[in-house]
Amino acid sequence: MSEVLDNMNFFSQKNVDLSSLNYPLKFKFKIGTLANDFVISDSNAATLAYVRQKMFKFIEEIQVFTDTNKTSLEFTIKANKWIDFSATYVFTDKHGIEKGRVARKGWASIWKARYDIFDQQEHLAFHIMEENAWTKVFDSLFSEIPVLGIFTGYVFNPKYIVGRPDGSKVMRLKKNPSLFGRSFTLEKIGPTHNSSEDECIVLSLMMMILLERRRG
Repeated sequence: MSEVLDNMNFFSQKNVDLSSLNYPLKFKFKIGTLANDFVISDSNAATLAYVRQKMFKFIEEIQVFTDTNKTSLEFTIKANKWIDFSATYVFTDKHGIEKGRVARKGWASIWKARYDIFDQQEHLAFHIMEENAWTKVFDSLFSEIPVLGIFTGYVFNPKYIVGRPDGSKVMRLKKNPSLFGRSFTLEKIGPTHNSSEDECIVLSLMMMILLERRRG
């Protein structure tokens, strides 16, 4: 019975306060699959969600399942419209209800990754900011060097801060050292006001990780 409970997605549970999740959370990509997919687990190594990018879709689409067996589809993240030369991605639950969206800041993200998170009421709730733009610059430069470029994943690991418009910090996402950039860790460094905020942040980071991983 405990094994079944461990494999339940926190999003699918009713009346669960997402702000009481066991942080830090780990996002770990699967190796050897065509699709961009990864598993999210908590500090107790309990599986929370399985995230899969649908292949060969004209419109980018991400599916969030309860587990790796794809038992139940809980959320869909899909490109909705283009603003400032970048797409905005809308989260909908299994009932088709919009829960929020995340938008990449087009020109502002050329040098340093930046995203805006909007809640269910379309209010700007959070920003996602890359902590140090030089990390990506050095990673790109050294990755072009034969042999040495293989090991950049151990040295240059970007970090992203999730903060409110007033500047207060809520969470930090960091890439863990590895050859293939397989895993990320999400730490909670400030309070959230309700479970919907945690939900919106985690869904936004799912999409951001896939976009930034594609950018290199």
